[in-house]
Amino acid sequence: MFATSDQPLASLFREIAGSSFPPVVETFERGKTIFFPGDPAERVYFLIRGAVKLSRVYEAGEEITVALLKENSVFGVLSLATGPRSEPRLADRFYHSVAFTPVELLSVPIEQVEKALKQNPELAMMMLQGLSSRILQTEMMIETLAHRDMGSRLTSFLLILCRDFGLQGPNGVTIDLKLSHQAIAEAIGSTRVTITRLLGDLRQNKMISIHKKKITVHDPAALSQQFV
Repeated sequence: MFATSDQPLASLFREIAGSSFPPVVETFERGKTIFFPGDPAERVYFLIRGAVKLSRVYEAGEEITVALLKENSVFGVLSLATGPRSEPRLADRFYHSVAFTPVELLSVPIEQVEKALKQNPELAMMMLQGLSSRILQTEMMIETLAHRDMGSRLTSFLLILCRDFGLQGPNGVTIDLKLSHQAIAEAIGSTRVTITRLLGDLRQNKMISIHKKKITVHDPAALSQQFV
């Protein structure tokens, strides 16, 4: 049933559900919404396969990416820290959650997670470590989107992906995601045409190569200096 190897957090997450609350396994195609802002926070999700984008939607309609989650990440837990379950407004979803790639998720009722966190300090610490990593990535995403120059914005985004999804190889760091130009454009507030042009420039300068939609950054340190 699970596409990835059995990680410690995955094992703990399965135990949370137990026989009385069997876990739910769901799949989403790229671009499909997992939950919207304002949706009731009824379940917590464990990402088995793929990548999930979390974003904030503002009144003007602008949508800002705040995090990209990788396999073995837990999300949908923010309501645990925002207030008592007796206050529904505080328990609503804060982010727009979208499948950045095809994804497979395991979910359990949030009440079971609350109970497990009280009983299992190891689980609480692992979730805290995961949230700390996500806060760091969110700060990096905010810095990325602060760049007005779209070339700098793309470069910063690629470096974040190298950090969180990169596989070191003989030719550099390969981002272990199949990325369409449209998906990158949506993540950093650009257009597909602009991203295609900028990626073409990076390829021409031999900073990156692309094979089957997977981007390899040949020298991340050199790329970081590209738009300084």
